[in-house]
Amino acid sequence: MSQWIEKLPLPPLYLVLILVWVYFAVYTGGLLAYLVLGLLVVRLFAAYPLKKALLALVLLGLFAGLFLFRREMAEQAFRQEPKPVSWVQPIPDTIQVNGDSLSFRGRSNGQTYQVFYKLKSEKEKEAFQKLSDQVRLEIAGEFSLAQQQRNFAGFDYRAYLKTEGIYRTLTISAIKSVQPVSDFQPWDWPSLWRRKALVYIQTHFPKPMSHYMGGLLFGQLDTGFAEMNELYSSLGIIHLFALSGMQVAYFADGFRRILLRLGLKMETVHLLQLPFFLIYAGLTGFSVSVVRSLLQKLLAQLGLKGPDNVAVTLLILFILMPNVLLTAGGVLSCSYAFLLAMLNFDHLPPMRKVLAESLTLSLGILPVLLYYFAEFQPWSLLLTFLFSVLFDRILLPGLTAIFLLSPLIKLTQVNFFFDWLETLIRWVAEISPRPLVLGQPSLWLLTALLLVLGLLYDFRRQKKWVWALGLTAALLFFLSKHPLQNEITVVDVGQGDSIFLRDLRGRTVLIDVGGRVELGKKEPWQQRTVSSNAEKTLIPYLKSRGVSRLDVLVLTHTDTDHMGDMLEVGRHFSIGKIYVSKGSLTQPDFVQKLEQMQRPVQAAELGQQLPIFDSALQVLYPSDTGDGGNDDSLVLYGEFFRTKFLFTGDLEAHGESELLKLFPQLQVDVLKAGHHGSKGSSSPEFLEQIRPKTVLISAGQKNRYQHPHQETLERFKTLESSIYRTDWQGAIRFTGWDSWLVETVHQDEAP
Repeated sequence: MSQWIEKLPLPPLYLVLILVWVYFAVYTGGLLAYLVLGLLVVRLFAAYPLKKALLALVLLGLFAGLFLFRREMAEQAFRQEPKPVSWVQPIPDTIQVNGDSLSFRGRSNGQTYQVFYKLKSEKEKEAFQKLSDQVRLEIAGEFSLAQQQRNFAGFDYRAYLKTEGIYRTLTISAIKSVQPVSDFQPWDWPSLWRRKALVYIQTHFPKPMSHYMGGLLFGQLDTGFAEMNELYSSLGIIHLFALSGMQVAYFADGFRRILLRLGLKMETVHLLQLPFFLIYAGLTGFSVSVVRSLLQKLLAQLGLKGPDNVAVTLLILFILMPNVLLTAGGVLSCSYAFLLAMLNFDHLPPMRKVLAESLTLSLGILPVLLYYFAEFQPWSLLLTFLFSVLFDRILLPGLTAIFLLSPLIKLTQVNFFFDWLETLIRWVAEISPRPLVLGQPSLWLLTALLLVLGLLYDFRRQKKWVWALGLTAALLFFLSKHPLQNEITVVDVGQGDSIFLRDLRGRTVLIDVGGRVELGKKEPWQQRTVSSNAEKTLIPYLKSRGVSRLDVLVLTHTDTDHMGDMLEVGRHFSIGKIYVSKGSLTQPDFVQKLEQMQRPVQAAELGQQLPIFDSALQVLYPSDTGDGGNDDSLVLYGEFFRTKFLFTGDLEAHGESELLKLFPQLQVDVLKAGHHGSKGSSSPEFLEQIRPKTVLISAGQKNRYQHPHQETLERFKTLESSIYRTDWQGAIRFTGWDSWLVETVHQDEAP
C-alpha cells in the first residue's frame, strides 16, 4: 500500500483537499468553491514540478469527470417523469410504522421511491409492524415531488432524497394485495436480515431496552424513541447512537479474535474480514459513518495510517458513495475522522493530552456543527466522556450478548437499568442549561472559520499568533451569532402566521408562532408521534440567525395556527415579555397555556409602542375587550427606514372597518394580509384606503381552506400591488441597514 501511495503525484492529503473543492464546485456550483479551487490549482503549479502538477491535474480531471457524469445522471433521472406503477417492493429495513402512517422505500420498474400510505385498520398496522419477509404490494397510487426547502437555512427534503437516489415520492391510496417474493437478489439479504433482527427485537424485548438494542446494534431508532431522542440531542450526545468507530472496532476486533482463537492464520482472517465488513455494513443500513470506519479499519490493517489513511478512505468513498459530502452525516463523519488523524499531542502528559485532544476536536468541529445545527451544548464535552464509557464498555457488549443469547435465554429482567438510565437523562436535561445558539455561518464565514482554526492549531506554540488568531476566530463566531443586519421575515410555518423582526442592536420581536390545527379525533392506534410544526420551521430558522432570546413575543389572537406552538418556542428561547389582546385573556385554555409559559404577560393597550429598528411597532387595534377571535387580532404598525408596515393577524372585514374608524388616514407600503388572504379579509374599502404597494400572504401549500382566495388576489392586482406568498415562494425576508431588500426562498411564481 505504501508503494502505491508513493506513486501518487502529490501527498494524498493535499490531493484530497483539492479534490474536495472540485467536488463542491461540481455539485454546488458556488462562487466560493470555484475561487478556492482556483487558488489551490495556482499553488499546485507554484509548489510542485510541472510534471507532477500536470499528473495531479489529470487525476483531478478524471474525478471531476466522474462527478459531472453522476450529477448529470441524477439530474436526468429527476427530470424524467416516472411511468405509472401497479406494484412496489418495499426495501425491508426501511419500513416505518407511526400511528396510522406507513412509510418505506420501495422499488418498482428499476427505480426507488419514498412511499407513504395511510393504514386503514389496526390489524393492517400490526401486520406491517411484524412484517419481516420480502413482499410485493399490488397498489394504486400517484407520484409527486418531495417537499422543497421552505425557509432560509431550512431542511430540503427533496434535495436529501436526491442524494439517496430517490426522485419521486409515491402516495399509495389502496393496497390491493400483499404477495411474498422468493426470488430476491443476494444484495437484498442484508436489508432483509436487518429487518428480521429489528422485528425480533421489537417483539421479544421490552421498551426502552429494545430502543437501545436496535439503536446501538443496528443503527435504528424508531418513532417510540422520539422523546429521548430530543433529550439526547439537547444534551449534545445523540451521536452516541451514531454507528461509527466504536461499534466497528468492537465487532471487527471481536470477529478477528474469534477467528484467531479458532487457529486460523492472520492472512485467512484478513481475507474473511472482507465479507464480514460487507455484511456488517449491510446490517447497519450502509450508513456513511460505518462504511467510512470499516474502510479506515481495512486500510490500517494494510499498513496505511494517519492522514494518508483518511485521504485514501475519502478517495474510495468518492467512488463508492458519490453523495458522501452532500449530507450532514457524511460531512460530520469525515470531518471527525480528519481531525482525529491530524491531532498530535504526543509531547504532553497523558491527562493533558486527553484534555487537549478533546478541546481541540470540539473546537475544530464546531464550525461544521454550527453550519448544520446552529447550536452547541458545552456540557456535551463532559457528558460525552462520561456516557461514552457507559455505552462503550457496558451497553454495547451487554446488549450484544443478550441479543445473541436470546434464543436460549431471555434476559429481559435488566430492562429496569434502561428505565433508570432514561430517568437519569431526564434529570440531567432538567439541570442542564440550554445549548449555546451561535447561529449558522454562511459558506464564506464557515470557510474563514475553518482556515483560522487550522492556523491556530499550526501556530499553537506561538503566543502572539495564538492571541491574534484567537481574537479573529472570536470575531467570526460573533458575526455568525449577530449578522449585523436588520430583518423582517415572514417565516413559512405552513397554514399559520409567524413574523420575526430583529434590528442591528439585536432587539427582537416575534409576532405569532404558528401551530398545527388537528381536525377530527383519532383512535389510540392511529395516534402518531410527531414533532410540533415550530420545531421543523420557526425554531430552526431563529437558531440559524443566532437567536437565543426573544425580547417580545406578540400573540395576536387565540387561533391555534397563530399561537399553537407557544410552549415549544418557550422551551427553546428565553422570552422577555408576552403581549396579547385583552379579549384573548377571556379564553381559559389560552390563559392556561400562558401560565405554563411562566413569562410576564401584558394585555396590549391601544397606542402602546414596542421599540425596534429606528422607530417602534405601535398597537393600532383593538380598542376594547373582544373575544380573542379573528376580529380581536392585535394589529401592529411601524414605519421603518421610510417604509410603512402593517401586520393584521387574522383581522377580517368588520375589524378592518373598525380600524379605519380609529385611523381614517392610515396608509401603508407593506401589508401582511389578514387571515392568510381569505376573501373575508382585505375588503375593497380597506384596501382602497391603505393602498399597499406590497402584500405578504402567509398560507400553507395546498391548504384545505384554499387560502389565499382568488377573489382577494384580484383585489390586490387591481391596486397593482406586488404579491409575495409563502405557499408559492417560501419564507419572505426584508433585510438592509437603512433601506429594505426583499428576498424569498424560491423565486418561482408557483410551486
